[in-house]
Amino acid sequence: MAISQERKNEIIQEYRTHDKDTGSPEVQVAVLTAEITALNEHLREHHKDHHSRRGLLKMVGRRRHLLNYLRRKDIQRYRNLIKSLGIRR
Repeated sequence: MAISQERKNEIIQEYRTHDKDTGSPEVQVAVLTAEITALNEHLREHHKDHHSRRGLLKMVGRRRHLLNYLRRKDIQRYRNLIKSLGIRR
C-alpha cells in the first residue's frame, strides 16, 4: 500500500525547490499524490477495506488543503504543480 522509501526519495528529488527541501508544498503534494495512487490500486482489489479508505480520504483532504494554500500564495507554482502531476483535470 505505502510507497517505498526509494520511490519517495525520487519524488522529493524531482519536486524539491532547493537541495535540502523536503517540506515545501510541492514536495508534500507530490508524495501524497503517489501515496493516494498506490492506495487507490489497493482499494480496487480490496474494496471492503474501510480502514484504508478512511486513510485515503484523510490524505485527499490534506492534499486539497495544501493545494488551496499554494493557490493562495503563488498561483504560478500551483498551476505548474497541477500540470506536472496531472491532477484536477
